[in-house]
Amino acid sequence: MREKLQNYAEELSLFEDVMDKYEYIIDLGKRSSGLEESAKNEQNKIQGCQSSVWIVMEEKEGKLFFKTDSDTVIVRGLAVMLADIFSGFTPAAIANFDADALKKLGLEEIISPVRLNGFSSMIHRIYKYAKEKNNG
Repeated sequence: MREKLQNYAEELSLFEDVMDKYEYIIDLGKRSSGLEESAKNEQNKIQGCQSSVWIVMEEKEGKLFFKTDSDTVIVRGLAVMLADIFSGFTPAAIANFDADALKKLGLEEIISPVRLNGFSSMIHRIYKYAKEKNNG
């Protein structure tokens, strides 16, 4: 997770202009295949987001994988980053990961406080899934 996080932080640091960073996140969202319409339901929807955001968790061979979608490309890009950072790890590894490390991304200078709140809600959902799976 730290390596994936570091890669995104380095990518974002390549851009000096905040709007270029914003565009990078939008591009991530545009490249995402998203979710099937059937997965865009209330069970998978993240509460606390300004936009509609859905996260679906799958477990394979003891590791968790996340797929995401949103009705806005910037939020879809943020969700894609989170899904990528946390996918492929055990529930215990995710549950024990220090969420403060995500501050390395510097998102507070790129996105609004409302979007940051939604980002936190997405993180909370991922941790919730991991803790539920970790505790059986």
